[in-house]
Amino acid sequence: MSKYMLIWRPTDAALAAMTETPFEEMLDKVGRYNDELIRAGVLLAAEGLDDPAEGVVIDFTGDDPVITDGPYGETKELFTGYYILDVASKEEAIEWAKRAPNQAGSKVEIRRIPTIDEFPQDNEWIAKERAWREETGQL
Repeated sequence: MSKYMLIWRPTDAALAAMTETPFEEMLDKVGRYNDELIRAGVLLAAEGLDDPAEGVVIDFTGDDPVITDGPYGETKELFTGYYILDVASKEEAIEWAKRAPNQAGSKVEIRRIPTIDEFPQDNEWIAKERAWREETGQL
């Protein structure tokens, strides 16, 4: 099994359509999808994110970090939430993403999450992280 992150990236049109959808209807659609993921045993985490206007960006492109209040960038650069699934393959992650209750114009980016086993095991920082993960029950 592999972990994959599904990253929700709505367009301006999809965000506008979402604000026009009754909140209870949206909760019902997302709740049904979440229930499917839970019953299938593949959901590890899922969170929506607050309005980008409430966020802060720290830009490290210069000599000193520059802090900017949100929103930052264009909508196409923002994401509104994510799911982390534990599935057998990228193809399975794709199939789950295709079933998600998204607004027309939305996009879902799918990225595999590497495991700690894929990093050099003789590195002191990897060893410390592995110990922490074992201690906290993550491994």
